[in-house]
Amino acid sequence: MARSAFVTGGTGFVGLNLIERLKAEGWDVTALVRPTSDLQFINRFQPKLVTGAITDRASLDAAIPKGVDTLFHVAGNTNMWRKRNAEQTRDNVEGTRNVVDAAIAKGVRRLIVTSSISAYGPVTGAVTEETPSKAAQSRVNYELTKWQAQEIARAAVGQGLEVVIMQPGAIMGPYDIGTWSRMFHMVRDGKMNAVPPAGLTFAHVHEVVGAHIAAADKGENGGQYLLGGENRTMLDLVQAIAALLGTKAPSSTVPVALVKLVAQFGDFASNFTGKEPPFTPEMAEGLGGNSTVSAAKAQRELGFKVVPLEVMVKDCYDWMRAEGRI
Repeated sequence: MARSAFVTGGTGFVGLNLIERLKAEGWDVTALVRPTSDLQFINRFQPKLVTGAITDRASLDAAIPKGVDTLFHVAGNTNMWRKRNAEQTRDNVEGTRNVVDAAIAKGVRRLIVTSSISAYGPVTGAVTEETPSKAAQSRVNYELTKWQAQEIARAAVGQGLEVVIMQPGAIMGPYDIGTWSRMFHMVRDGKMNAVPPAGLTFAHVHEVVGAHIAAADKGENGGQYLLGGENRTMLDLVQAIAALLGTKAPSSTVPVALVKLVAQFGDFASNFTGKEPPFTPEMAEGLGGNSTVSAAKAQRELGFKVVPLEVMVKDCYDWMRAEGRI
């Protein structure tokens, strides 16, 4: 008999790759979709689709089949603008609480939660799973809510639900329908000539979803796994994209102080326009930090592999070309 999986966030970047892999490995997959969800890509993999929302507990109770083996909670709100914080808190915190409660009620064996490196907050230096989180004191709501959500899930271990928390960094690869893929258009159109001095830890989406599936059996109950380890910079990313596009790339970054000033000005202007600025103070908050992430635990226990940035960028680019998105 095929193993059963229930997936939230299945129409997003990670969710699409996860469902594709689960189906390829013979899992029986049920995916939660909203009435307004774009089903263009998810329908390619033919999971069973059920309508609902993580913010609607009753819809979860109706959607989750009884006795599901593994629930992959991938859905999340990645907002980085203070004026949408209330919606983000509802999605990330209350939504996760609903998923946890519904999973317990429906007899789910194991819950795999897609958290984020952001759940550590503004940490510096070498980052491992043992690094204490500073997210509770963060001024960035995304960092705070991702930490709150994963801790809500972890607490459910005491109620008999097995829980594993995945903490990816910047994810790249196929089916990126609006995350880092936007950078390709910005670089092509000459909008990335001023690159902020951001350090990032990158992970290939195929490795991220592979680790999620491995965690269904091998993950430490109540534990967490950093998924990254290709520690590079925003400038490295822009230069790798420019090399593929055959366009000129900047050779240096702009000062942190200037980037933060521009972000503050854009945020002030939003009070009159009502529109989200292209670069928010929340985005600027983590610039200039110096941290390196180790994925050694995920490599050792889940078979996760660190992939070179240039390979991830090429795989994303090839998918975009194949789909006519660039």
